Amino acid sequence: MRRKGRVVSRVPLVRGLSRSSPRPLRETAEPLVFKDPSFRRSLALFRAFMREQDDPDGCYSLLARDAADQVEAYGGALSGRTVVDVGGGSGYFTEEFRRRGAYAYLFEPDVGELGAKPPDGAVVADGYLLPLRDGVADVAFSSNVLEHVADPQTFISELARVTRPGGLIYVSFTNWLSPWGGHEWAPWHYFGAERARARYRRRTGRDAKHTLGENLFAVHIGATLRQVRARDDVEIVSARSRYWPFLAETVVKAPGIREFATWNLLLILRRCPP
Repeated sequence: MRRKGRVVSRVPLVRGLSRSSPRPLRETAEPLVFKDPSFRRSLALFRAFMREQDDPDGCYSLLARDAADQVEAYGGALSGRTVVDVGGGSGYFTEEFRRRGAYAYLFEPDVGELGAKPPDGAVVADGYLLPLRDGVADVAFSSNVLEHVADPQTFISELARVTRPGGLIYVSFTNWLSPWGGHEWAPWHYFGAERARARYRRRTGRDAKHTLGENLFAVHIGATLRQVRARDDVEIVSARSRYWPFLAETVVKAPGIREFATWNLLLILRRCPP
C-alpha cells in the first residue's frame, strides 16, 4: 500500500477526529447479543453479488447497509460516532455511515478505486500509515481489504492504533480457500492461481484485475485467528462467517472445515486499554 495522505475533496477532517473536541461514545446498558441473520438476508446478498458487474450500485449499497447494521448490532447506534473507513473504495460504506449520523471518513490507497465522485473529505492514504492521531476513532472499519495487503498484522495494528480504548474494530476478508478466494477467477484458484488467471483471460479476453502476490494474498482463517489472539492491543468480541444465516460462529471454530466453509471471515474486535 502506498504511503500517501492527499485529500481528494477538502472538508475539515479534524471535526470528530480532534482530541480537543471528542464526541462521547454512547455505551449500552447491557451487552448486545448478535443473532444470526435470516435466510432472506443471505439470499438477498447472494443475488446482489451475482449482479455486481451489471448493478454495482445496488450490490454495494446493500452490502454497506448490511455492514452498518452489523456495526450497530455490536456497538450501538452510529449517530455521533467517529468512523474511519480504511480501504473503502468509492465510498459506499462511508456514505451509509454518514446517513446514520456518523462522522465518517474514507482513507483509500488507490486513486483508481475512488471512482468519479468520492465522498467529501476522502483521503488517498496508506493503510499501514494513516494520517491520524492515536485513538481518534470510535469505530475503525475495513471491509474485504485484508486479503489485499501483504502484511495483515501491520494493517490491523494501524486500525488498533487509531481506535480509542473500548472502541470497535470491524475487519472482514475473503479467505484464500473460500469458494470466492480467487475473486474474479474463483473457484478456479483451487487449481492454481496462474492457471486460473490464464483461464480468465481466455474466457473474457482481458487480464484479471488481481494477481496473487501483488494485490491479492493467500490469507487463512486459522493463522489470522492465532495472530489476533496473540495480540495485547485488541480482544476478539466475535469471529464469524460474515454472510452465513446460521451457525456463523460455530463454523469458524472447526479447523480445516472453516477454511472452505466460512466464505468470508468477520472479526469484531475491541480496542484494549494501553
